[in-house]
Amino acid sequence: MEHTHHIHAPRNDYGRFIATILLFCLLAAAGYALQHTISCFLLSWVIAYLLDPLLVSASKRGVKRIYALGLLYIVLGVLTVFFLTFIVPAITISWNSFVLDLPAYIQKLKQIALSWKSRVPDRYGSDEIQWLIDKASANIDTAAEKTGFWAYSFGTRIFFNLFNIVLSPILVFFMLYYKQTVIDTMISWLPDGWRDQIVDIAHEVDSSIGGYLRGQVMVSLIVALLASIALFVLGISHPIFCGVFAGAASILPFIGVIIATLPALFFAWFKFQTAASLGQTIGVFGMIYFVEGYVIKPLVFKESMNLNPLVTIIMVMALGETLGFWGILLALPIASAIKITWGHFVSGHFKQR
Repeated sequence: MEHTHHIHAPRNDYGRFIATILLFCLLAAAGYALQHTISCFLLSWVIAYLLDPLLVSASKRGVKRIYALGLLYIVLGVLTVFFLTFIVPAITISWNSFVLDLPAYIQKLKQIALSWKSRVPDRYGSDEIQWLIDKASANIDTAAEKTGFWAYSFGTRIFFNLFNIVLSPILVFFMLYYKQTVIDTMISWLPDGWRDQIVDIAHEVDSSIGGYLRGQVMVSLIVALLASIALFVLGISHPIFCGVFAGAASILPFIGVIIATLPALFFAWFKFQTAASLGQTIGVFGMIYFVEGYVIKPLVFKESMNLNPLVTIIMVMALGETLGFWGILLALPIASAIKITWGHFVSGHFKQR
């Protein structure tokens, strides 16, 4: 009886899958090693992405792109002078005041810990409570000792950020000027059978990401402005610092609302030390985020990304740890792009034509 031996073709799917994982790991390692370079590129890309609709609108009105770009840079130059003349000094004064007051805040925390220690009754378990208070007090001392190192590290990061800010206008100019050339070149590299489909997906992704980035920047600016004004009216220390922090924290989904209130609550308690001041601060932020969630975002965000909350949190954590602030900002757009592309792939739109 003859035995027929079937020769199975090697499955290349596993090899491609492993190669894809290795490629993503390599890109993640390169991103971690080149954080400052990638940060500068991403800053320029986001700025160019936000400004490009203005150039597109000017082109539709018959203005050449180079002329529209020149006019745009003149307007941005005037706004930059205004920002450096009025806004930057106010932020710098607020930051310097916060740094000068930081040792006093640390010492006040230590005094509170010692006060709690003296109030612990001599009962069962009091030794454990005093041990916890001693540990907290020791940690406060350690934090005070590390304040100088922290300030130095922050100054180093500020230097690289200033370098990015100086270099970004040049990169933004070339990104905006050569935009169509780059797009045409990339389209020419696509396979003929998939070209039209990939271009359609790219337009869909572009609409989703563009709407999110422009909307998020607008929402963050509005939250920062409203929070700064409200905290100034309440008489809470460092309102500009707290407002800028609240605007940046609004980028974080779900937990951003909670994180944004922490500095304001901290300064309100240290200045007034009353439950009423904490209640007023929580009430103000509650009103701000109510307006943000039910008035501003529905007007700004025309389309929702409809992302799974678990996927959103994982993407924010992973990209935030890899790329810092820019990873957090771009986590949702990247997740949305992956979702859109995967949806077309599952629907069979990538079949060879």
